[in-house]
Amino acid sequence: MARHTHDGIDWPSRLIAMRRADELHADALRVVARRLVRALPDNPTVIDVGSGAGGMSVALTEALCARGGGTIVLVDAVPELLDAATTAARAAASYESDSKTTTVRVRPVLADIATEKPTEFAAAAHLVWASNVLHHLPDQRQGALNLISALAAGGWFALAEGGLETRCLPWDLGVGDPGLQDRLAAARDQWFTRMRDQIPNAVRLTTGWNVVLTEAGLHDVGAFSYLVDHPAPTKPIVRDSIEDWLRWRNDVTGDLLHPADRTALRTLLDPSDPNYVGLREDVFFLQTNTVHTGQKP
Repeated sequence: MARHTHDGIDWPSRLIAMRRADELHADALRVVARRLVRALPDNPTVIDVGSGAGGMSVALTEALCARGGGTIVLVDAVPELLDAATTAARAAASYESDSKTTTVRVRPVLADIATEKPTEFAAAAHLVWASNVLHHLPDQRQGALNLISALAAGGWFALAEGGLETRCLPWDLGVGDPGLQDRLAAARDQWFTRMRDQIPNAVRLTTGWNVVLTEAGLHDVGAFSYLVDHPAPTKPIVRDSIEDWLRWRNDVTGDLLHPADRTALRTLLDPSDPNYVGLREDVFFLQTNTVHTGQKP
């Protein structure tokens, strides 16, 4: 089993930040999970690919519990992340309602889906969920095809990739030049291209996901987007997550920013500075994520 990723990112070091981000997304993910699980047969099998810190794992487990139970297979290539997701999902896997216990089986699988086919450990799934994982694989299209192959007839593929860039900063922070948020977004695009270029044997994906899913033979191909919205003034957990987000951007795009913007970022991330992001009442969190769906005939 694989114990690495192809992108060179130190994912275990990001676990705390990922858990905080999951808290920000929790309500929205519950809505998405209920929507996806609603059409599944009784006692379904669901695969959560790239389960990360377990945010969607918990939402899917709760949705399965609410409809009578099932099995959820958690797949990740990073042991620390898989352990975190498994612990979180198992904590949500059973509850008592009207004196009736409803249970969901949680099965963790340590695997690299770029080299190990899901049919080898979780065939005949009724739903495969993959969120922001395929763009970390050398061949994104082939990764999607491998996941689709694990679906049972009539099963659904739900791929969360893309959306609108996260917004969290006012236009003029009073620190550095106005428009820092937009320049961070531009630097992120450069970093993403560099990240993809540095993945060994990377293959470009030159079409949209709806085309990929249609060419894979799925029916009823479509998409929907969901909003994560925490307006200012925010709770401390939101500001902490925004700080995580800015530190991550500083780490991966710092060399792509103008020196003045790097200075502004250091100021925002300095707890001893009055402009520290953790003390600001004007930061917010706004993100839109897109889910591409299709059904196997």
